[in-house]
Amino acid sequence: LLEKMADVSLKEVALILGVVAACYWNSLFCGFVFDDVSAILDNKDLHPSTPITNLFQNDFWGTPMSEERSHKSYRPLTVLTFRLNYLFSELNAVSYHFLNLVFHVVVCVVFLKVCKLFLDNRSSVVASLLFAVHPIHTEAVTGVVGRAELLSSIFFLAAFLSYTKSKGPDNTIVWTPIAMTVFLVAVATLCKEQGITVVGICCVYEVFVAQGYTLPVLLDTAVQILRGKGSIPFSMLQTLLKLIVLMFSTLLLVVVRVQVIQSQLPVFTRFDNPAAVSPSPARQLTFNYLLPVNAWLLLNPSELCCDWTMGTIPLVESLLDVRNVATLTFFCFLGSLIVFSLRYPGDSSKTVLMALCLIVLPFIPASNLFFPVGFVVAERVLYVPSMGFCILVAHGWKKLSNKSVLRKISWVCLAAVLFTHALKTLHRNWDWESEYTLFMSALKVNKNNAKLWNNVGHALENEKNFERALQFFIQATQVQPDDIGAHMNVGRTYKNLNKTKEAEESYMIAKSLMPQIIPGKKYAARVAPNHLNVYINLANLIRANESRLEEADQLYRQAISMRPDFKQAYISRGELLLKMNKPLKAKEAYLRALELDRTNADLWYNLAIVYIELKDPTEALKNFNRALELNPTHKLALFNSALLMQESG
Repeated sequence: LLEKMADVSLKEVALILGVVAACYWNSLFCGFVFDDVSAILDNKDLHPSTPITNLFQNDFWGTPMSEERSHKSYRPLTVLTFRLNYLFSELNAVSYHFLNLVFHVVVCVVFLKVCKLFLDNRSSVVASLLFAVHPIHTEAVTGVVGRAELLSSIFFLAAFLSYTKSKGPDNTIVWTPIAMTVFLVAVATLCKEQGITVVGICCVYEVFVAQGYTLPVLLDTAVQILRGKGSIPFSMLQTLLKLIVLMFSTLLLVVVRVQVIQSQLPVFTRFDNPAAVSPSPARQLTFNYLLPVNAWLLLNPSELCCDWTMGTIPLVESLLDVRNVATLTFFCFLGSLIVFSLRYPGDSSKTVLMALCLIVLPFIPASNLFFPVGFVVAERVLYVPSMGFCILVAHGWKKLSNKSVLRKISWVCLAAVLFTHALKTLHRNWDWESEYTLFMSALKVNKNNAKLWNNVGHALENEKNFERALQFFIQATQVQPDDIGAHMNVGRTYKNLNKTKEAEESYMIAKSLMPQIIPGKKYAARVAPNHLNVYINLANLIRANESRLEEADQLYRQAISMRPDFKQAYISRGELLLKMNKPLKAKEAYLRALELDRTNADLWYNLAIVYIELKDPTEALKNFNRALELNPTHKLALFNSALLMQESG
């Protein structure tokens, strides 16, 4: 990196550092919100007691990659940096936010270095500053989980910089930088999947910038060769050789990555990404409409929102929808830029071409156009594409400021943009302070997303403010009447407010929304495990009434039939069967649960209680001891085993 920083002066670094610090200092006061909770607070892979090798077997959220419920996002190096934070300050959020800030500065500086390949000094600094203050980055910098983007971008840009050194004097090939590029691409991909797209950018750079071909020249040569008139020029053969080496090593990376996800794609529900399960043409129209939506977020980042799932963007269902105009305008604009950059020789078209590559290629994995992803729009995904956007803006600004008439006004406008963006970024950081502030700010932008109403409810529920939480949960059920989770939340909150009748009604609605049992269909793939809790919660509720124990048992059995590996159902059913004086059946249920999870102390304890009911104290004592091995401070197990010892003298 030091050698790469050589032509970025200390003044420039200091400027960038100052600007980033001014925009993001308040992110240090934010906590862990949204995805940070599952990636950091609940992630066992951060604890020093977990072996390091687990990082390379689990996904970003600490779930083993082999499990069906895994999200398949494999980013071990990012988790490794979280682990360093944990070593340093355990779960104190300040150190996590601080490291994100440092990484953002590094990205800005390396980006400045990349800009200098295609822009003059002043415009490069402008592009880098625009990138440093752009409000779209708040999700990547202030949300701790966004570190995956930051790290991936550092290695992404470093890989590209390394590749630009692969052309020696007289167009010879220098192999060391190419090997370095492949290594850096692998590292970037281990931080976040889209790192691999830098290979495409290297290829375009090689053909159109390093070798200086334009599309007409390439077509001419191709026509000559096909007619059998000319042979391929030597320089072209060398270029081909480089590209083949790059492509081949990338293919290897992709193969390894597919091996890691064990060739299953993750399972997303229709709530995460409604368009992905819609029929044609609605699916194609909506996915294409999302491109101008993303472009608009870069141009005018005033309406930022942390979660664009569910009903945020209604589907574009017909060709007559007004929003198709936006899609058409976007493609016309993009098309004209592509034509300009590929047809004409000259520095300007090369700059535009590289900026377009930076916008388009890194965005492709998240665009839904080739395979569905678990979100509709996500601001953090625009972190790398916004680099290309900033180069385009800086390039346009340079052209304007060179005209004497427009010089003053272009400087004024630039200052205004930088200042407003910086203010917006500073203001937006406060939204990430806590779950409550984050989701309330999101509700201002879109009221049609049930997930947001639910999340505000959860934040209030965690503060034991059940009355207000209930209002938000009920609103969620009105926005999305078929959202099972929302009805479960309403039921749970009623139960917390001791309104059992209303709670039961809500659970019954949730249960009626579950997929009906179709004989011979395998369920595991169709039912989200947390939705099965409907049966558990409902059964736990009606169990309080002695006359309805049979009914409760039937609900547990139904949950088990829908998902035979549903541990919680066996545990709750075992407790119920004991209450119904059926200890043998209870024993069966607990043994089944223990097959699924042998490390649960409460299970061994419950099994011991069953043995006491079955008048078998020696087995009971054995099981109490198993529970105590797993959890030496299990009070009830300690107390009951003492009682047994006392009775047996």
